[in-house]
Amino acid sequence: MTPRLLLGTAALILALGGCGDRGGGAGGSPAGKTLATIQARGYVRCGASQSTIGFGAPDDKGYWRGLDVDTCRAIAAAVLGDRDKARFVPLTGQQRLSALQTGEIDVLPRTTTWTLARDANGINFTLPNFYDYTGFMVRRDRGARRAQDLSGASVCIQTGSVSEVTFADVSRRNRLNLHPVVFDTTQATRQAFFSGRCDALITDASALASVKATLAKDSDAYVIFPADDVVEALTPAVRQGDEQWFDIVKASIDAMLVGEQLGLTQGNIDARRRSDDPDVRRFVGAEPGVGSALGLKQDWAYQIVRQVGNYGEIYDRNVGSGSALKIPRGLNRLQRDGGIMLPIPFS
Repeated sequence: MTPRLLLGTAALILALGGCGDRGGGAGGSPAGKTLATIQARGYVRCGASQSTIGFGAPDDKGYWRGLDVDTCRAIAAAVLGDRDKARFVPLTGQQRLSALQTGEIDVLPRTTTWTLARDANGINFTLPNFYDYTGFMVRRDRGARRAQDLSGASVCIQTGSVSEVTFADVSRRNRLNLHPVVFDTTQATRQAFFSGRCDALITDASALASVKATLAKDSDAYVIFPADDVVEALTPAVRQGDEQWFDIVKASIDAMLVGEQLGLTQGNIDARRRSDDPDVRRFVGAEPGVGSALGLKQDWAYQIVRQVGNYGEIYDRNVGSGSALKIPRGLNRLQRDGGIMLPIPFS
């Protein structure tokens, strides 16, 4: 098993086990209060990227789109029956965790890497919605094709990100003497790179693919390569202290995976409600499932797929073959298809 697959699988095993203290950490709310608050308010508040095409950004009409955005819409469909009962709060890398801890948002599905240090500091990570790695982007004519080729290079980096730690570790481990050029916001970091202030840009490889596809004047003029061999689990997070809400967010992500596993799509799920398959019947709410245990209606998972889609549909339209990014599924395929996305059965 490769180091990437091994680490990714370990992250998923931790997700399935619900790693982290759920007993009322910093900023936590009493058990069961988050759902009641959201239902009374009438919408879910989600932390969002400031402008990362494919993951979270408003389109030219101001409608938010992206894989993380659809994750939030899936949660809204589950708890409120309407995908559009979601509000998006753009956050920098520095702001995102504190915004969750202080209650400014209900859930953070904003390209946030699950680390044990973060997990132990007042938040709980749910289930990964995207597996990624930290990468470097450089101009092709620089000749670099791996991290070891960047000796002495200046690197644009956003503060408050796991990339800061990866940057320091890669530079030290490989004796590269890299020079950080640090910025507070995503936009400033990217603008500095394209204006030539840095030799390289470091962040999640998926974000680099977004930048390359949407911001570069000539996308072929740039290359992306891994900073190291570590897989990162980008994972929506909630505050510690409310197990019901923790379970609801996990279940909402899982429903997208199970929907794909069962072959349920936006186009066929209404017809499949008449299926005799017990797994399908539990999923669509035709037979009692886990809705009551979660505090939701029995058709909560049906609403997710009907309104937002299964994971494969969401992936393809935002970052995959139907998008400008065209990122291969890779590790983000279902386990049965060779990836490490493992649907948890509803039974």
